[in-house]
Parts: sequence; C-alpha cells; structure tokens
Amino acid sequence: MRVKGLPLNTHDRMIGEPKTYTKVTHTIRQYKESDLDGVLSAWENASKIAHSFLTREFIDKERNNIPNMYLPIADTWVVEVEGTTIGFISLLGNEVGAIFVEPAFHGLGLGRAMMDKAREIHGNLEVEVFKENSIGRTFYSGYGFTLMHEKTHEETGNRILRLRYSTNENAR
Repeated sequence: MRVKGLPLNTHDRMIGEPKTYTKVTHTIRQYKESDLDGVLSAWENASKIAHSFLTREFIDKERNNIPNMYLPIADTWVVEVEGTTIGFISLLGNEVGAIFVEPAFHGLGLGRAMMDKAREIHGNLEVEVFKENSIGRTFYSGYGFTLMHEKTHEETGNRILRLRYSTNENAR
C-alpha cells in the first residue's frame, strides 16, 4: 500500500524534498521479515542526511550488516503509517542500536513515539551517536539524553558520543 504523498520507491526520494505530512496516525509493532525493505529504506534515506560525513564504503558495509548481523540479534520495532513501514528502532537490551525515520516524516513525533516504546520496555536507555550527526544529537538532547563520554569510532575515525537517558533524571 502506498502512503499518500510518499513516492512508491522511497529510495528515489530527493533529499531536501518538502515534507508532505503535518500529522499522521501511526502504529508501532514488532519487526517481521516482510518489513525489511521499509527498514532499509528508512535507514538509507535518513542516513543520507544524518550521516553525510561517512564514506560510501562504510555505508555499503552497514547496509549489508543490518539484515545479516544486527536485525537477527536485536529487538526491533517498526512504525508504520497506512500499512507502510516508515521507521524503526532496534534495541540490544537497554542500548538503542538504531533509530531511523523516513525524512518525509521527520518532526511528527514518530521517533519520540518509538523512543517512548523503548523506555516503556527498558526504562533507562543508552545510545551512541556520531558527534557530526547534528540531527541525531538534537533528537537525543530534546528527548532528555545526557552525555556520558566521548570516544573515537575505530572503524571510521569519527568521534562518537555515548549518551544516557535515565528515568530518574527525566521524570515526565
């Protein structure tokens, strides 16, 4: 099923294309194998704008790792709109291994809704984000994550921030 206003092939979506949505009804549910194309699409399209500083070789390697290494060991939840998977969050215990939403849906609270689901399951959360990823840093800061420490990502040489969300520090 096509989501109104979202191209049939979101891989071909132009970066910087105007947002189509101002409010959407969504469902968050556990990942199933048939969600793989939507998960990869959300990851690729969001990575193009959030991770533009990473090399093509690294991105290609990670694209292969998602279905073959990460998804099999993670507790993954997807967000769907009108039956279309437009984002996901993967958890390894209380670690947020990945959270991505199709760029056309940024700013609608879907990332927050998935993070709320992770918090409901695990309470305190931790995540690593590239220091150059201003989109991710802004999202995590707005959610209430705080800096634990900074280190170098060995494979890319980029700086990584390790962040923590504590339910005690962020009582809502």
